Amino acid sequence: MTRGTRDSGTVEQARSTQSEPLRRHRYFKAAVIVSVAVIMGALFAVTYSIALGRPVPRHIPAALVSPDRPDPAIISALQQATNGALDFRAYASFDAARAAIDKRQVYAALILAPGRAATVLIASAAGFSVARVLEQAVQRAESQLGRPLDIQDVRPLPRSDPQGLVPFYVTIAATFVGFVTIFQLRANVGDLSMREWLFAVGALAVLIGIALTVVSGPVLGALRGPIDQLWGAFAMQSAVAALFASTMLVIIAQWAIVPTWLLFIVLGNTSSGGAVAPPLLPPLLAWLNRFAPSGATVTLVHDAAYFPHAAHLQPLVVDACWLVGTLAALIVAVRVTHRLPTGKPVPAHTMINSP
Repeated sequence: MTRGTRDSGTVEQARSTQSEPLRRHRYFKAAVIVSVAVIMGALFAVTYSIALGRPVPRHIPAALVSPDRPDPAIISALQQATNGALDFRAYASFDAARAAIDKRQVYAALILAPGRAATVLIASAAGFSVARVLEQAVQRAESQLGRPLDIQDVRPLPRSDPQGLVPFYVTIAATFVGFVTIFQLRANVGDLSMREWLFAVGALAVLIGIALTVVSGPVLGALRGPIDQLWGAFAMQSAVAALFASTMLVIIAQWAIVPTWLLFIVLGNTSSGGAVAPPLLPPLLAWLNRFAPSGATVTLVHDAAYFPHAAHLQPLVVDACWLVGTLAALIVAVRVTHRLPTGKPVPAHTMINSP
């Protein structure tokens, strides 16, 4: 064997020895990524199956109108049919109970009047899933009592959205467009400054808000409500998703998809109240419905489309807090880490105010 052959063999052996740890490192990273993806998928399936696939009545505010002593048999039958979930609150008259439904203070009302069949008022526009549960409860109560109960849908859903799901679906679209666009910007436009990045987020929010409002409203006729309110809700949702994803990119870089997926998809969608109303959600998700951005956006869109004269301030405040909070968090993260959402370092002489 010649010296050249021996040297060549030694070099090849050295390269093989050096490449083995690199190969193992690649395999390890691939295994971690696949494992995280499997866990995220499993969490998605679990939360959606429990919260959306098996809704259970837990706490349903309801009005009770009874000039005389309430009929305990009817109330007991309805409570048994809903697993004791009805939270009856006394109201003086039919009109007062109806106004409470219109203001979304209660989901239903039981009207007990002397000489008349008991009447259950429901409002499918307030929550189709709750209305369906109450319809089934009335049927079971009738069987138990051996007499009919009258049921009236005083706030029905329009034909364009017979199950009240359009606000939920459009909110999902705003969410996906928000954070997916951010990941695409990082992958394909890596030379943006901080100011340009924020401009892109703002332009995305404005344009997707307009697009979703026009498509779901004038084009499809699925959502009819004040255009400015619908646009504002969709724009804020998209902006919050984009700013949150941007902040995570600064803090944990390529793993930003994990907290973004958990907040907006696993927890956000299930707790939003769009597919299953809050009275039927598990306690944790029902609580998140009040404070998560997706829940606030679905409520804003729902109110604008179906209860335009009874809109609540809380979801607007929640969305505004998320918008300001995620923007502030992004700026602070960039200043602390000296790294942009693109993954590149902030120029020392420019920082946040880079052109």
